[in-house]
Amino acid sequence: MPHPSALPDLLAALRTPLGERISVADAVRAHHGHDESCHPDALPDAVAWPHNTAEVSAIARLCSQYGVPLIPYGAGSSVEGHTLAIHGGISLDMSQMNRIVAVHEADLTATVEAGVTRMQLNRELRHSGLFFPIDPGADATLGGMSATRASGTNAVRYGTMRENVLALTAVLASGEVVHTGSRARKSSAGYDLTRLLVGSEGTLAIITEVTVRLYGMPEAMSAAVVNFDSVRGAVDTVIQSIQCGIPLARAEMLDGLTMQAVNRHSRTDYPERPTLFLEFHGTAQAVAEQAAMVGELAAANGGGDFAWATQDEDRNKLWQARHNAYFAGLQLQPGSRCVATDVCVPISRLSECIEATYADLAAEGVAAPLFGHVGDGNFHLMLLVQPGDDASLARAKAINHRLVLRAQQMEGTCTGEHGIGIGKQAYLAAEAGTHGLQLMRAIKQALDPQGLLNPGKIFPLQP
Repeated sequence: MPHPSALPDLLAALRTPLGERISVADAVRAHHGHDESCHPDALPDAVAWPHNTAEVSAIARLCSQYGVPLIPYGAGSSVEGHTLAIHGGISLDMSQMNRIVAVHEADLTATVEAGVTRMQLNRELRHSGLFFPIDPGADATLGGMSATRASGTNAVRYGTMRENVLALTAVLASGEVVHTGSRARKSSAGYDLTRLLVGSEGTLAIITEVTVRLYGMPEAMSAAVVNFDSVRGAVDTVIQSIQCGIPLARAEMLDGLTMQAVNRHSRTDYPERPTLFLEFHGTAQAVAEQAAMVGELAAANGGGDFAWATQDEDRNKLWQARHNAYFAGLQLQPGSRCVATDVCVPISRLSECIEATYADLAAEGVAAPLFGHVGDGNFHLMLLVQPGDDASLARAKAINHRLVLRAQQMEGTCTGEHGIGIGKQAYLAAEAGTHGLQLMRAIKQALDPQGLLNPGKIFPLQP
């Protein structure tokens, strides 16, 4: 799959709607057959760049006719192999569908094509007093963020893509175009098809347009960094802040090894101890009150003095350092690849889960950066592996396996935001249960009976 004899005819047919916007060049295919994960590269047979929904529909109809897989591609920043063409086929690069269709300031909504990135949208909004808050770190596309149900550093206050996507335009495997949801703030009309497609990882439909919620820019925004004697102290500070009703905008924890990597990479000089990166939004008075309350909680949990960043330039520098934590971690072992994993547990179990993970790492003699969105109970572990070191890779996968089981036993989930992709399919089966997985497969079969949309992701192809 795909059948080799079908490809030449399909490629010839695709020239009609696309012209030169389809490529079989080795370098282009290699770029689209590689992502940030440790999964082996898997190259598509060709790469296509559509310009609008009509062209995506035409491409899907032709792929359906010839029985060739179609793999949506956004910014290529996934870490679970979502964009890898493990069964061959056409990689559908959405980057040239980058038009902001409409901004409705009074309604606090924007409609964009799937290739628009979050930073592009916020640049467009900068003079409106509005912003789009979902910030996964990478400058990901809104289509990709919807497909993977992305979240990030602002999720503790603003939620994930699930809460912030109002409507979608999408193309089914047959080429039919569907519109889900509306710009209304709520609806009880039938099945929630928007939520069905958000998080479907390109396996049910190809998202071509997204309508998202916008938010008013706060009067005051203040960020702070505070280090702690222990990870538990940092985590407990966040949990207690949430329990006290303090509306944290961002609450990120980086452990000592991650801070060491961040300092080297971003040329900062933070103490190399467990550290919280915090941000407060609201009126000037509210922000000051929130910060004072969190400061008291931090001091009681072994936290040091706050280092403040109130100017935009300083705040941006601080959060850029946080966003670079992944790439900083890779530089701890130059040339390494990363078994990047994330889990999410009820916040009351977060410290316990992290401490058990540290015990496991110590028993294996492995040092691994750990950081995450502690306000959501979600953290990431970077297990670094040198290419070709099979023993190290096996050890990393075993640590990941135990971490996921630990999170699920704590009534958590195998992934808070990375998604299932290729790497976490076995854990989805355990988490969803037999009947839940059967229901997912039934939905897939109903919408994509030939199994052509991003095949082999979320669950393996069935014979």
